[in-house]
Amino acid sequence: MKRFLLLFVICFLVHSCARVGSPVGGPKDTLAPKFLSSNIDTTRINVKRDIRELRLDFDEYVTLKDINKNLIISPPIKGITRILPSNIANKFVLIQWSDTLQANTTYNFNFGNSIVDNNESNILRYFNFAFSTGDKLDDLYISGEIRDALDTKKKTGNTSTENKLVVGLYQVKDTMDYKKKPYYITKVDEDGYYELNYLTPGKYKIIAFEDENGNSMYDPGKEKVGFQKDPINFEKSISGLNLKVYPSKKPVKYQEMKEIAGGVLMTFEGNPDDVKVQSLNEKLKDVKITHNPKSDSVRIWFDAVKDNVGQEANEKLIFTHNKGPKKDSAYSVSLFYRYNKKNAMDINSDNGGESLAPKSDFKISSNYIVDKIDPSKWTLKIKGDSLTTLPFTAKISETNPYQIQVQSDFEMGKSYELTVPKETISSFYAKNAQSKRFDFNVAKIDQFGSVEFSISNAPEANYWIQLLDSSDKVAYQRYIKGDKVKFDILKPGEYIVRILVDNNGNKYWDEADFANDIFAEDAYIFYKKVIVRGLWETREDWDLKDTRTLDNPKGTTPAVATPVVETPPAPTEVKQEAKKELKSQNAVLTPVK
Repeated sequence: MKRFLLLFVICFLVHSCARVGSPVGGPKDTLAPKFLSSNIDTTRINVKRDIRELRLDFDEYVTLKDINKNLIISPPIKGITRILPSNIANKFVLIQWSDTLQANTTYNFNFGNSIVDNNESNILRYFNFAFSTGDKLDDLYISGEIRDALDTKKKTGNTSTENKLVVGLYQVKDTMDYKKKPYYITKVDEDGYYELNYLTPGKYKIIAFEDENGNSMYDPGKEKVGFQKDPINFEKSISGLNLKVYPSKKPVKYQEMKEIAGGVLMTFEGNPDDVKVQSLNEKLKDVKITHNPKSDSVRIWFDAVKDNVGQEANEKLIFTHNKGPKKDSAYSVSLFYRYNKKNAMDINSDNGGESLAPKSDFKISSNYIVDKIDPSKWTLKIKGDSLTTLPFTAKISETNPYQIQVQSDFEMGKSYELTVPKETISSFYAKNAQSKRFDFNVAKIDQFGSVEFSISNAPEANYWIQLLDSSDKVAYQRYIKGDKVKFDILKPGEYIVRILVDNNGNKYWDEADFANDIFAEDAYIFYKKVIVRGLWETREDWDLKDTRTLDNPKGTTPAVATPVVETPPAPTEVKQEAKKELKSQNAVLTPVK
């Protein structure tokens, strides 16, 4: 028995001593990796142009998180062939390339937040490494803030939305190619702050854009953009150069054609002012073309049954349009058309099954453009009263040819039925094939509220004032001019309020056009959500010069499109100093003037 007990104790001690692992307990590692050295001389000047790699050594094992999204090299180096570590942690970061470096140029490797330690994923924030192929390291910088002019989202501490905004500088030359990467580029941090470091004096064009696809190049029409029209003559550091980004104008480009109810739909990328379309088909005897200015689609209407087009098999149809690379030219496009018998003309209620708001028109929508209506054959009755026919009027909407507006003295709290017999609504070559009866209720006024705005520094031009719902869709809007606006009969809820100014009076809000140096038209967002309650009238005062935003209801210095100060940040500029403090672990000295 004693021998057995002794054997058990020995086995236990051997097992305890042999166990390998991390020690239990102790403080959690919260320190970011520390940069130690590199393969480039500590002076980081007169670096040979034929060097082909950068190696950075750290005091612990590191990994690279989203390196392709985070790493920005300014000016760009072509031919990046290898980046380590990839899958296995290491105590160094290695970047290799095949390009020969430019002479007398300062290169800055901005790693963003990609370098993290392997154990606790502590981030080495805003890590930069710079060196020069000349005899000095350029130390100028530009800093400021970038804000999305139409952003309606409040930031939260646990936000999962990645900030894809970047800021770049193009060298101003006789010929400038904006389809290439900017000469200098940096990411905007989660607070909207940016710094372009280690810059060479010169003349530059600044741009901020939302780099959605991560290619470090601005894609017109797909990414938001902000810029200055005038170049920057850059001789000393600039702080407080703030920009707003706006939706960008899409270049007009033909996209496709497809069969739809009543004919063919031709679509474009962008928003053409006007499109000229012609048919090159002998079988189509009568063709109608409809296009609303700034719409991305053109509808081509014809009578496929009467003209015997695409009835038994696919049939090639050819059309021309005038929206190609050369002006005043006709571009031929085609599709194989097959008539779809299910695409008959149909009408439906526009209310979506909800009660009709008091003092509102009942609206009918059609899948075909409405050319004529015969309301003399329609009947409107109170539900349950089959003997009494009520007076009403009906007309085709002046702003939407696919909609019919029915007006009557609808009483709150009552139910109605409207009967529309077949063939009383006509399109160019079709009529509603079936009779429809629409049943609807009129809501009571106590289910709705109102909002009145008094606007200081109101736009001199006409503008849209819009109430956006929780999904950022326009629930209500008015196109008006002046400093007083009232919305009656609103559904209770929380709304974001936005103003879009029609500066040029074309009744379309125009986006930013970087290629032609055209700013987006003015836009404003109210700094707080407006709450609408039933039987409640809300009054709001809104000064369009107010600097408060949804994200910062206390207000900050407004973001503008011109440099504010052409000197280094003053010590009292708390936010910028805080940002620089975050960068105190960088591998090179922070520029000091």
